[in-house]
Amino acid sequence: MNKILIANRGEIACRIQRTAQALGYRTVAVYSDADAQALHVQMADEAVHIGPAPVQQSYLNIQAILEAARLTGADAIHPGYGFLSENPDFARACQHAHLTFIGPSVEAIELMGSKRLSKLAMLDAGVPCIAGYQGSAQDDTTLQQEAERIGYPLMIKASAGGGGRGMRLVHHPEALLDNLQTARSEAKNAFGSDELILEQALIDPRHVEIQLFGDSHGHLIYLGERDCSLQRRHQKVIEEAPCPVMTPALRQAMGEAALKAGRAVNYVGAGTVEFLLDRHGRFYFLEMNTRLQVEHPVTELITGLDLVDWQLQIAAGQPLPLTQADVILSGHAMEVRLYAEDPARGFLPQTGEVLRWEPAAGVRTDHGVVQGQRISPFYDPMLGKIIAHGATREEARRKLLRAVEDTVLLGLETNRQLLAALLKHPAFITGDFSTGFIAQHFSEIPPQVPSKEQLSLAAALFYAHSANQYSPALAGWRNNAGAPCNYRLEVNGDLHSVSAEHLQLSTDGRYATVLFNGIRRRVAYHLDGNRLWLPGLTVIDRTQHIASRQAEARSGTVKAPMDGAIVDVRVSAGDSVTKGQLLLVLEAMKMEHPLTAGIDGVVQGVQVVAGDQVRNRQVLLEIV
Repeated sequence: MNKILIANRGEIACRIQRTAQALGYRTVAVYSDADAQALHVQMADEAVHIGPAPVQQSYLNIQAILEAARLTGADAIHPGYGFLSENPDFARACQHAHLTFIGPSVEAIELMGSKRLSKLAMLDAGVPCIAGYQGSAQDDTTLQQEAERIGYPLMIKASAGGGGRGMRLVHHPEALLDNLQTARSEAKNAFGSDELILEQALIDPRHVEIQLFGDSHGHLIYLGERDCSLQRRHQKVIEEAPCPVMTPALRQAMGEAALKAGRAVNYVGAGTVEFLLDRHGRFYFLEMNTRLQVEHPVTELITGLDLVDWQLQIAAGQPLPLTQADVILSGHAMEVRLYAEDPARGFLPQTGEVLRWEPAAGVRTDHGVVQGQRISPFYDPMLGKIIAHGATREEARRKLLRAVEDTVLLGLETNRQLLAALLKHPAFITGDFSTGFIAQHFSEIPPQVPSKEQLSLAAALFYAHSANQYSPALAGWRNNAGAPCNYRLEVNGDLHSVSAEHLQLSTDGRYATVLFNGIRRRVAYHLDGNRLWLPGLTVIDRTQHIASRQAEARSGTVKAPMDGAIVDVRVSAGDSVTKGQLLLVLEAMKMEHPLTAGIDGVVQGVQVVAGDQVRNRQVLLEIV
């Protein structure tokens, strides 16, 4: 191998490039229309445009990626995670094009890429599996009958997918058919297959996975475990290694079960076997991911290894660098995923421009973010990962919490404040949590209520910039105790009357240094016209214009909550609807989002049809 094309985008493309370039390989990036200025494109030695923003026309376009390899003379392809990383047709196409595919065999990908077939194989291999239905019959009648046999609650899962897409928890029989329809649609759009499996739902287990590595010489080892139990919508939020409740005996048992899974498919490369672990120490096979995992950095930090380096060595035909006896786990590592989403609105993905981006010092931050880039609705909302290592779990947690709080990302909503709240929760600190943790402790996440200090700071910053004619640089500007100036500020749709008087403030246009109650603080901000971004807070100056979102809601106007595509319209003009009734389905960032009626009434003015691309806040229909 001499030149590696990374068939991916975002933070994982950047992560792979860093190791590949350090090892002397040339790298090639591919990009869509939406990613022309992306960081992974800027980092690469060469880059090739592969199509429009939708993934089916770009990052899932096998022929476009192979043509990019041909044009640049790349002789190897690293798929990263997601997209084509677990697509056997892509791995097979790389083989036919005489390109080294940096991953396992086509056969392993094909088998483990199907939850249905892989579960059958694991049962044959003697790996503990949870009760369920993994048959080939996929009609509603069969699935209803199997659901009755399994019992409720149960999980619907897309056979070909992961990451929470095509996955639904069903508590009652009457909800099964609607959830089957949604899961099929989401799975088909995300993975190209609408095949489903059903499984008994384990209530509040831990999600623990084993990192495998195999080479082409018949060696297979595991590199400890990761606990990925903190999840929302079945997507991981916080991961750590080692698992807080792990014992040497349990680690060996889970490791040997993972090795059975790997040997069943003659596994080569990086892979992860995921298990559900109950409170009694019983564990069950969940799935095997035949690729590098998002959370691989925590394993790297406790082993001192570079897993991408290992992938490249193994793809080049070299044996594993270590034996099982050589694997040493040291300290504790913890990772959070930074998402562009609004936890207070059901973790709704967010789009918009990144106005400020400053990763925290002293920890590892894997990201693909460039200040000034626009976060589009076409891709997963994960922006990056913040990872810390310590001698103990508490040290790692403490370092990570500080780093999360110090990370600056302004311009769009993120889950940063929720991450900090999770890291500070007493149950998380003690390690007493499960996959139901966020639902149990953060089922209702209210919009942030601005403090008196934040509102005073916002008013003072509006006043400061107004006094300086909105100069972008206010170096040395100071407001001590001038004449009062009253503002009406909007935060999360609520109006606040605030005075800008008696506040000691200095600003350089990027950071404000402010004195509150004898305590001096430095706060990042970005101000553009009548809109101000503070950490975790967006403030709009409504002093000259009083808006009423409540009146809009009462009118029955339904607007798009984000950029996306309309995939289903359930009503027509003239239909009578009731509050809470499903009206439309919007697809954005690989997930489907139901839009419901806010009032009882009659539909009029439906302005979209299935397939339309819509923008954030665009009017979709009216109810009167």
